[in-house]
Amino acid sequence: MKQDRKLSSLEQEIEANLKRVYDDVANQEVPDRFTQLLEQLRQADKSSSETSHD
Repeated sequence: MKQDRKLSSLEQEIEANLKRVYDDVANQEVPDRFTQLLEQLRQADKSSSETSHD
């Protein structure tokens, strides 16, 4: 996204900090508990679709 005006140094610093925080969060590993819950949902969905096809 190209901006028409030049960012002030404060705006540049804020932008850099926001990008750094976003990158830190985006690169975190998914917690084991969340992965387990997703697997449970997949299994429930699989069981549900197998039952509905019978």
